[in-house]
Amino acid sequence: MTQPHTPLQAATDDFGTIKLIGLGGVGGIVARYLLMYLAANTNPARVVLIDGDAFEAHNAARMSFTEFGNKAAVVRDDLIELVGDSQVTLSTVESFVAPDNIESLLHEGDTVLLAVDNHATRQLVGNYCRDRLDDVCLISGGNDGVGEDSSGSLHRGTYGNVQVYQSENGRDLSPHLGAYHPEIATPSDELPTELSCTEAVLSTPQILFANLATASTMLNAFLLYVCDCLDYQEICFDIAEGVMRPLQLPVPKAVPTQ
Repeated sequence: MTQPHTPLQAATDDFGTIKLIGLGGVGGIVARYLLMYLAANTNPARVVLIDGDAFEAHNAARMSFTEFGNKAAVVRDDLIELVGDSQVTLSTVESFVAPDNIESLLHEGDTVLLAVDNHATRQLVGNYCRDRLDDVCLISGGNDGVGEDSSGSLHRGTYGNVQVYQSENGRDLSPHLGAYHPEIATPSDELPTELSCTEAVLSTPQILFANLATASTMLNAFLLYVCDCLDYQEICFDIAEGVMRPLQLPVPKAVPTQ
């Protein structure tokens, strides 16, 4: 007879500081259910919402918001009631992550949920976590847009993936974001801070339900992490194919410094 699995329970009495970068189609969903989960627990948690972009009329087809304005601030105002009288604190940084501010945004011991739509930011955040932080968990999720991306590849918008990078006491426990993803190691796009106003508006359309799948997969990885039972480094899915596959990837050996 098959024994029932042990219920998932948080393996910590303090969730620490969680930085959610990107509050668009994926990040807005992550924020809502992350706060619901944290508020339902009795453990302290500090959540920081980070985004320099603003909600505009053309976002309404795939994002939920109540007013126009900075995404981090609007999401905070929309979701603050979920925190209630719990031990969760909620704050915002109304800026994009960039080389000149990343040191002030990400710190030792953070759990970083990266929900952005460009590889340049994934490279920046991934490299910083790998090179500058000894203790960190980075969960990065994304899905391809509909049509041609910045590298010229054509996508139908149904594929997505979530990567997990963990470092403990300066030792890599999983591959960094660019280890097996050349599109992140050498991105063909630019940081949002480097785009003109016209370029920033021309984002690649995404499928709402692929965003939902990405957000759910990120939250699943977060749950497994805080319950100390996360045993995969990447998970890929395609909503058109009806598949989801966890991947076990070897950690690249560090190159000795001369």
